Amino acid sequence: MKEFLSRSAEETRGRAREFAETLQRGDIVLLVGTLGAGKTEFVRGICDVFHCTASVSSPTFTLLNIYEGVSKGSAISLYHFDLYRIESETELPAIGFDEYLFGDGVSIVEWADRFPRFFPKQAITVQIEPCGENERRVVISGGKSRF
Repeated sequence: MKEFLSRSAEETRGRAREFAETLQRGDIVLLVGTLGAGKTEFVRGICDVFHCTASVSSPTFTLLNIYEGVSKGSAISLYHFDLYRIESETELPAIGFDEYLFGDGVSIVEWADRFPRFFPKQAITVQIEPCGENERRVVISGGKSRF
């Protein structure tokens, strides 16, 4: 488990970049935190490391954004999910969620705590909690985290 305090959005992205250096194909990152906690800022930091050129935004209404990047000289896809608007775990297979989740890219799932039984034990959890106007407590745990 790794824990740190972030005092700005840039610091959150910087720590996410450090974390992303450890990610590999097939990794699943579960982001947990309240609305406005900084989950999407964390994703921006991850996408920086993979040299994604698309603008990173929370896929609240589209459910999934796919960012194309590069890892060790070869193309890689980052699957950025937002489960905020999903009503039931039974909807996930219907949208092809598991095909992406267990695919060859890196999956990043916002609001993952809504359906915890759906994810494998090796998933990495990133908990982000506001603890002041600009401060966030970030705890990275579980899975095969190498951070």
